[in-house]
Amino acid sequence: MIRLQHTVRRGSFVLDVDAEIPDAGVTGVFGASGSGKTTLLRCIAGLEGEGGPPVHQRNIGYVFQQPTLFPHLDVRRNLDYGARRSGSGRVDASQVIDMLGLGDLLTRRPDTLSGGEAQRVAIGAALMRSPDLVLMDEPLASLDRRRKDELLPYFDRLHDELSIPVVYVSHDIDEVSRLCDHLFVLEDGRVVANGDLFETLARVDIPQLGGRNAGVVLWATPVDHAHGLTRFDFGDGDIWAPGKFAISRNAMRLRIAASDVSIVRERPVQTTILNVLPATIENVHSVDEATALIRLGVGNQRLLAQVTNRSIERLGLQDGERVFAQLKSVTVRR
Repeated sequence: MIRLQHTVRRGSFVLDVDAEIPDAGVTGVFGASGSGKTTLLRCIAGLEGEGGPPVHQRNIGYVFQQPTLFPHLDVRRNLDYGARRSGSGRVDASQVIDMLGLGDLLTRRPDTLSGGEAQRVAIGAALMRSPDLVLMDEPLASLDRRRKDELLPYFDRLHDELSIPVVYVSHDIDEVSRLCDHLFVLEDGRVVANGDLFETLARVDIPQLGGRNAGVVLWATPVDHAHGLTRFDFGDGDIWAPGKFAISRNAMRLRIAASDVSIVRERPVQTTILNVLPATIENVHSVDEATALIRLGVGNQRLLAQVTNRSIERLGLQDGERVFAQLKSVTVRR
């Protein structure tokens, strides 16, 4: 585990963190603007706060929101600069270049690169240092939707192939759901949640993960195609999702927003909704006067449904009851 123990006071804002995160995989640091995400990363890097070794003695790679490259060097020499600062040489340069798709960019200058290309190079330069830890501060925030979509598959490869732990800051729950294994939630400088991504997203008691952020991630395996859809087996039933994904034994992540889940007491006979799953109500949590979050058990995985308190009263929904969950929309993340 990696121990995070940092206190920073800046005017009325106080960052007060004392927690542990895994020393493997990708830990997402999530929270609203001003919650202390970037301050926490700067503390880990030694750029803020007190105690610990100085910056130059911390073997950490840092990827900023805006790519930081030497404008007078081509891509290859930007990468070489990172490699020269490496103390261990345990990262293979050819693997980094292949993983990030940099082979065709090596002779180009930074001012000829798109935003997504420049960010890939910046990530490559950070990895070439053979760091013990990589910090990423909202690396997709400055990109438009098309550039983000171009870059996300490379982040998927980093997640699957990189043995170096990553701390990934974001205020975008979709990014976190796709890329991370562990979730660390900040609010006003305090830790309000810290745990496995899948378990934490399924909690109903964290306001920062409510509203439009409410939803879960399921593991499911693509097994069949029909009518431009892919059928996924998640062990306790099937889920159909738009698109033709390669049939594989490898499970993928399905992101299901709580606002796209409705509950019925009886299985509908005629409906346009393809995904209707038997479920058990585990927890009914009132969010405010109008709405509630309901956690549903579907086999050994979880769903969240965002419903009105009026609907709960009308249907008489209670913990432990067997119902059916209708999934109006499913997004395949990986």
